[in-house]
Amino acid sequence: MVSDPVFSVKALAARRVLVVGDAMLDRYWFGEVERISPEAPVPVVRVRQTEERLGGAANVARNVAALGVQAGLLTVVGADEPGRAIARLLAENGIRSHLHEDGSLATTVKLRVIGRQQQMVRVDFESQPEAEVLAAKLGEYEALLPGYDLVLLSDYGKGGLAHIGRMIELARAAGKPVLVDPKGDDYSRYAGARVITPNRAELREVVGRWKSEADLHDRAQRLRRELRIEALLLTRSEEGMTLFTDEGAWSVPAQAREVFDVSGAGDTVIAVLGAMLAAGASLREAVQIANRAGGIVVGKLGTATVSFDELFGST
Repeated sequence: MVSDPVFSVKALAARRVLVVGDAMLDRYWFGEVERISPEAPVPVVRVRQTEERLGGAANVARNVAALGVQAGLLTVVGADEPGRAIARLLAENGIRSHLHEDGSLATTVKLRVIGRQQQMVRVDFESQPEAEVLAAKLGEYEALLPGYDLVLLSDYGKGGLAHIGRMIELARAAGKPVLVDPKGDDYSRYAGARVITPNRAELREVVGRWKSEADLHDRAQRLRRELRIEALLLTRSEEGMTLFTDEGAWSVPAQAREVFDVSGAGDTVIAVLGAMLAAGASLREAVQIANRAGGIVVGKLGTATVSFDELFGST
């Protein structure tokens, strides 16, 4: 049961979160594995069922909406069938769609083949959006900011956030907190964000390998101060999460009872973190709830969401 009004269904329904980034279409082919191919030493999957889900930044928006928060998505898709599928799924999930079409772009698709409840292979289809489309998206982004309480920038390194530094500047000027799910080895472009949420591999790519917990703390805090970021939330899989702020480092243990699939877990974490902060939670409160959400979602197959009732129980 929920007693704090900050986390009530009504309070969350009044919040508005804008997600910007690289949207994808996740396709799943479920089947049975009964034999090995005579053509090569690989299993043959007889497909019995197919499914489409929102992926990447679109999955972040889907996770925000699953909590009852008003979610909007600003992204670039191709003028193709997967792009139309993303538009349809956004509508079905109650997400405000701010889509830009790029006729030269193939919408990113991740096709996963599942046999015996295990992922057998993933096939990716992707390309980079044109510069002029991205520039047009920046103009719309600035126009959208007054209608939202908080911004989530979901960087998957597919080119959709080429102007991310300017986006952070515009959000700060508008008084909107910015959270970033980062990618790559150059975090300078995230300077000025309120929170960044790297996982262990992503942070290691930027600060190098740490030799001890104390060494990790030094490296993470140095990076945070250099980027003028209020908080760095490190997601550590089975080790839980560690929040780095001016107050020091604060860790919460992992809550996953059974890890079935980590696909999209980072999307859920930043979505729930952003939704809770938009609703008025403190950073530590938001981190605890996001950690709980991550523990729930890894027990589900594929890119999934966590509902309000799963997090808090019914009210």
